[in-house]
Amino acid sequence: MIRQRRARIVATLGPASRSAETILALATAGADVFRLNFSHGSHDDHAEALGFVRAAEAALERPLGVLADLQGPKLRLGDFEQGEVTLHNGQKFRLDLDTKDGDHQRVGMPHPEIFAALKPDEIILIDDGRARLRVLECGKDFAETEAVGEAHLSNHKGVNLPGLSLPLSALTDKDRADLAFALRIGVDWVALSFVQRADDMAELRRLVQGRAAVLAKIEKPTALKRLEEILDLCDGVMVARGDLGVEMDPWEVPVVQKGLVRAARARGIPVIVATQMLESMRDAPTPTRAEASDVANAVYEGADAVMLSAETAAGSFPLQAVTMMDRIIERVEHDPQWPHIMDAEHGGDIEDDATDSMVGAARRAADAGSTVCIAAYTATGKTALRLARRRPLQAMLALTPEIRIARRLALLWGCEPRVTAHPDSVENMTELAVNIAAKIGLAEPGERMLILAGMPFGSPGSANILRLAHVPR
Repeated sequence: MIRQRRARIVATLGPASRSAETILALATAGADVFRLNFSHGSHDDHAEALGFVRAAEAALERPLGVLADLQGPKLRLGDFEQGEVTLHNGQKFRLDLDTKDGDHQRVGMPHPEIFAALKPDEIILIDDGRARLRVLECGKDFAETEAVGEAHLSNHKGVNLPGLSLPLSALTDKDRADLAFALRIGVDWVALSFVQRADDMAELRRLVQGRAAVLAKIEKPTALKRLEEILDLCDGVMVARGDLGVEMDPWEVPVVQKGLVRAARARGIPVIVATQMLESMRDAPTPTRAEASDVANAVYEGADAVMLSAETAAGSFPLQAVTMMDRIIERVEHDPQWPHIMDAEHGGDIEDDATDSMVGAARRAADAGSTVCIAAYTATGKTALRLARRRPLQAMLALTPEIRIARRLALLWGCEPRVTAHPDSVENMTELAVNIAAKIGLAEPGERMLILAGMPFGSPGSANILRLAHVPR
């Protein structure tokens, strides 16, 4: 089973979609990677879901990726005596470390790291910005604030601090336990929330030790100040627009999205555009026209993948949401202007070394002739990544002996990953590539394809052969 589009779909699993039948239906409809959200569900739930994904993969004979999304620190208010309070504009209100239930004058906020970072005039956002408090005075265990507008506060509402870098790790004790479990059951990608600095990704890489690819969720403005350092330690990146939108002005988020997609494409790492893409499809079988345009814009930008969150995890129409996203992507990619817009968004290719030069030559050779498919042998996935970075319009077949690498490449733009043994000769290399391309429908008898490989076969990062071949009639 192959896709008739290049951009990939990430579907979040949850109560609405965690059955074997639904996961198979979602994969058939277009889901390429399945997200396990460790903010919800038990370990048993996630293990069962992963098993269903692997069963769907076997049924469709196409590698499917699994992404474990770690929750990250959750900063929250304590409890109120009456469960909630409403503050009027300018009303004074105290936050402190006291564990007693709160009232209309104060409430506990059990996060000393927040008080350590606060300064007068900082704005504290409560409940995704629905309530705002301005800091008047603060110390190591308290903050005297005033309400900005009417502020409704209730038990355990989330706290955000725009622009502040907090002195805490992105990995909580819960995240470490979830990570160990996720690696044990064999996820392909791990996404880290609450990334503020490169050290956060370095810590994740140290714990993962190559057992999965690692991805940074960019959801805090502070991460943007250190973006290049963070991306140096990433295998992929996610534009987490919902969380970004809490701590940034709404008109800034589209600009940040474009910048992040460009930065990831320049580096040749997969980029996911996420959050509220088809939000109305939680409750309706069709999206708004604005949501359809939102998905389309990400495709025009050349994003590797677009993501469904609550739409498939808890919505009433998970299958319709994937089908709709698939149709939007396919329609955009049939627009004659799409390749030109996508290339303009990239800003040009960079040839870093001899392998990049060989990959560039493959792209140019494919464009110059009637090539229908470019096959790349890859031991680690890097040759496929470099080829996808150039966004070739021909079908792209990635051949690897490792199923774990093939599953990671399921997230990659335009890539059809398949597992095959390392070739033992140039003739065997050609025969394997041609046969697989023909078998799965990427090339028809008599059509031309290019094959990119490295000798000695199986050596990582050694792409040095470019061969022209034709599918036998």
